[in-house]
Amino acid sequence: MRLFRLLSRTTSVLAAGFGLLLGSAMAGQALDRVKVGVFPVVSSLPYYVALERGFFRDQGIETEAVKMMGGPPIVAAMITGDFDATSNLVMLEGMNANLKKAGVVTYLSFNAQSKTFPMEQYVAKPGLSFASLADLKTAPKPIKVMSAPGPGNLIPAREILKRIGLKEGSDFQVTELAQNLHFEAMKAGTFDLGYTLEPTATQLNRAGAAKTVETGVIAKYILGRDDASAWASGGALTQKFITDRPDVARRFAAAWRKAIVAIRTDPSTRQYLKGNTLTPPDLAETVPLPGFKMIDEMSAQELGDLQAYVDFASDAGILSGKIRTRDFAKSLDKPGS
Repeated sequence: MRLFRLLSRTTSVLAAGFGLLLGSAMAGQALDRVKVGVFPVVSSLPYYVALERGFFRDQGIETEAVKMMGGPPIVAAMITGDFDATSNLVMLEGMNANLKKAGVVTYLSFNAQSKTFPMEQYVAKPGLSFASLADLKTAPKPIKVMSAPGPGNLIPAREILKRIGLKEGSDFQVTELAQNLHFEAMKAGTFDLGYTLEPTATQLNRAGAAKTVETGVIAKYILGRDDASAWASGGALTQKFITDRPDVARRFAAAWRKAIVAIRTDPSTRQYLKGNTLTPPDLAETVPLPGFKMIDEMSAQELGDLQAYVDFASDAGILSGKIRTRDFAKSLDKPGS
């Protein structure tokens, strides 16, 4: 018995020593570098949670992030291979890229936007008081409107106003504006109405520079249901990255999933909005967040809403053809999902 105990202790010591040596060897290995394009609004939070909580590093990954003010420059960099991934690419812009060159963008997750998860919304300048967008019919014309950048924002902004009966040109005029310029533009009274994103909308309301008219406008006016979700953006990788470095892509997806779970379960993750995004520090604890979900977590209804939004874009001529969204979304860390 004493011999057995001695052998057991010896085996445990040897195993522990081997573990330390293996850990040291792994720690000495170079981390796999991944270049990420970031649009620094609240929907980029999963990236910063994975970064700051060490989820990427735990997976042997070191990221290099570049901030871009909108989807078009991110898509361009993904096409040229300058970015391997993006934190939050507008879904219509990603799908349009896939129509032009199949496999440019493959989504890992999508972000729900709705009344429950306010993201995109219309705000009006002080002095213009409306209970809903329908009340704009009585506003002085033409209404000067600013829109968040990129076709994935600009075209819904126009379409929503058309669906309440307004005519572009005579009733309203839309100007595309970089997201970081929205606050000052509305504060200065340059525009009557703004199609803007969080955290800018909360910042405008808090400062009295504008007031929200309606949130969840894509769900209500384009998908046609108040209880719908517009899966309007998401985290994505290039197919080239997935093909050339499949193990790194799988580990990136695993870190991404862990970040999304942390956001759902730990409110302290909101602290990473500070300094990393356009969110003012005093709003980080209260600003609305989208509903983050990995593709395999989405229900049949949610996948239907995702496809319905793409179908709208195809029918409206925003996209150059029909496309099946599920063909460009994968659960890399959960094969078969």
